[in-house]
Amino acid sequence: MGVINLISIPSMKPKPLLFLLILPWLAMTSCTDNCRETRTYRRYTPVSFTGTQIRQGVGVEAARALVKPGKIYTKDGYLFINELKEGIHLIDNRNPSAPKTVAFLRVPGNGDIAIRDNILYADSYMDLVTFDISNLAAIRPVTRLANVFPSGMFEGGYWSYNSQNDMVYDQRVDYVTETISTNCEEEPTPNGFWRGWGWPVMLFAQTASFDATKAANPSNGVAGSMARFALYDNYLYAVSNSDMQLFNIQNPAEPKLGHKIQMGWGIETIFPYKDKLFIGSQSGMYIYDNANPEKPVQLSVFQHARVCDPVVVNDNIAYVTLRSGTTCQGFTNQLDVVDISNLTNPRLIKSYPMRNPHGLGIDYPNLFICEGAYGLKSFNASDPLAIDRNQLQHLEGMNAYDVIPMGGVSASKSLLMIGKDGFYQYDYSNPRQLRLLSRIPVSAPSYY
Repeated sequence: MGVINLISIPSMKPKPLLFLLILPWLAMTSCTDNCRETRTYRRYTPVSFTGTQIRQGVGVEAARALVKPGKIYTKDGYLFINELKEGIHLIDNRNPSAPKTVAFLRVPGNGDIAIRDNILYADSYMDLVTFDISNLAAIRPVTRLANVFPSGMFEGGYWSYNSQNDMVYDQRVDYVTETISTNCEEEPTPNGFWRGWGWPVMLFAQTASFDATKAANPSNGVAGSMARFALYDNYLYAVSNSDMQLFNIQNPAEPKLGHKIQMGWGIETIFPYKDKLFIGSQSGMYIYDNANPEKPVQLSVFQHARVCDPVVVNDNIAYVTLRSGTTCQGFTNQLDVVDISNLTNPRLIKSYPMRNPHGLGIDYPNLFICEGAYGLKSFNASDPLAIDRNQLQHLEGMNAYDVIPMGGVSASKSLLMIGKDGFYQYDYSNPRQLRLLSRIPVSAPSYY
């Protein structure tokens, strides 16, 4: 039987898939005289849940350790960290040097978070659920909109919901290391990848930044640039793989289903800036006019190679990181700096090579880019033609996943960063020398 830590229920009978992805940083290939190799790969095991199991799985628990941290969100000095597919860690971060865990909000199938006033919105597979968090010692569910998300994507792959039988079909991802006999004539490739099944893969992640505009007013929290949820005016926007679902939240505690806008395939992120929406996809950056928040209208598309694509914006410049990743199946790793002064005709200013960029955040002129397993970089972005010559610092030794610079939305120069190995917090008053304020580690090394 599959083990589902999410809600401790039995899964469907495991059927490991033979789609194996080799991890270059994990002691992968070691050919010896007797022709044996050690390989680490992803194994996908289908799992399924009933709608009832998912809906009954929501609850509030005692604080727990980070294991598979996902996206980060912050509001009023509190930090909300997604535990991939399981729920949300609530952390009192009013003293950045000593964050304190408060509770764990169990939300099966959760990947995204948004907060308006004291109402927290979270996806729970096919449903949108809301919670009253005005008293963190007594969080309570408020509403649930059922069956509003027919499918979705987590870092481990895709899931789908069948409304006919009220079943969610997902997959568990395990990393398996094995030593096997091989053909001695099969040599490893120069970069250490095994010449075998699947794509070479790098850890990839959701990213973060802030928006010091109407979309980030005092009643809203601050999300990351890889968020699939965004708040603007009286609306919550949620992007799936192919569309954008709107929810009217004029009454925050009672969201109402709004329009759905078809957007094509490979949609990944949404970033609101002023009265525009910037949508990251696997094939390009979409720009939408949001002057009428009820019905956003597409203005243009900035196309690029097929790769994962988060975006942040400052003034007339958009910063887009392109990276190789398992769902994107591309091999481009770079930062694109795009002139958006003409929103109907975005123009590439310059591309900068990166190693494997993930999340990014802009508190102009400070630009922060997560390089995944290669750490965190800070830049002075005041000259868009010389960003590479204005790298200020490169912190290594952590897996940088998602970053939120708080200088644009608070008086502090606090940089929030999530990684595969935990949560980090830096003072970036001096962007040439980031000062570590605190760290919350994961309970064990996590590769997923």
